[in-house]
This record gives sequence, structure tokens and C-alpha cells, in this order.
Amino acid sequence: MVGEVVKALRERGAHFDIRHHQPTYSGLQEANALGLRVDDVLKTVVLEARDSCCLAVLPAGRRLDMGLIRDATSDRHARLATEAEIEGALPECELGAVPPLGSVIQMKVYVDPEVLRHPVVAFAAGTQTESVKGPTEELFNGETVTITPITEPPGGWPPADG
Repeated sequence: MVGEVVKALRERGAHFDIRHHQPTYSGLQEANALGLRVDDVLKTVVLEARDSCCLAVLPAGRRLDMGLIRDATSDRHARLATEAEIEGALPECELGAVPPLGSVIQMKVYVDPEVLRHPVVAFAAGTQTESVKGPTEELFNGETVTITPITEPPGGWPPADG
């Protein structure tokens, strides 16, 4: 999978580094391993919606809001994919290390607008020991994504002003 990610990014002319690190199992661990702030690391969540898998991409320090996901997918039954569903759909990816590139793994992608507020981000490249780091705009250039709010407000619900 790492090779496919690298190939796709090179084809679109993105500037990026592959960072090798100790195995990480959370966004916070990945951020620490890379020397980044947690929200500069992206987490990719695999969802089951409309009878197929899709991806939600958000800063690692944020929480996914399933109500917003259901609105975005127009599927009131959208849910987190099970480990078995993820392994079946993405056998070349380690659990918890799915890259956010729908063009590489052939899935629809929903990106929270907060992701685009970070000029440089990192994300897992298919393994728990390799991450891609580069300019956000270049990493997502050429990707077909739906940009829509999918995270809870910082601090959780309800929003402070409502």
C-alpha cells in the first residue's frame, strides 16, 4: 500500500516525505513519533454507508460526529465499519493505518473542513510504521473528496453557543 500511496502522490507532483517510526496505534502516538501537534496528523475512519465502505478524514485530535456523517452520506444507518469489514475491503492496509486517499483505495472520501486549516499534515501510509508528511493542498490535489463538517465541536456537545 505504501508504494501505491507514493506513486499516486508523485504522479500529482506532491512534495512529501515518508517518515518511518515505531509502530503507532493512535493519532496521538503518531503525532509524538513524528514530532507534530496531534491535529496536524490525520486519522482516517472507515465507515459502512449505503452498503459500501467510505472514508472520513479528520484531525487526529477531533471526534467523529455520527449524526453529521449520516447527514453527509444521506444514510441514517451509516456506522463505523467493523474490523472484519475493514480487513475485507482493505486487506493491504494495517488496521488503524488507512491512508485518506480515495483514489488509491477506490472509496468515497468525506473530509472535515478543519483538515484544510492545517498547512502541513501527516497521515498513515497503510502501515503503523510509515507516515506521509507534506503540504495539505498538495496531498489532496487531484483527489475527489466531499468537504463537509463531520466532527464534534472542540470540547464536545453541545456547542458552547447553542
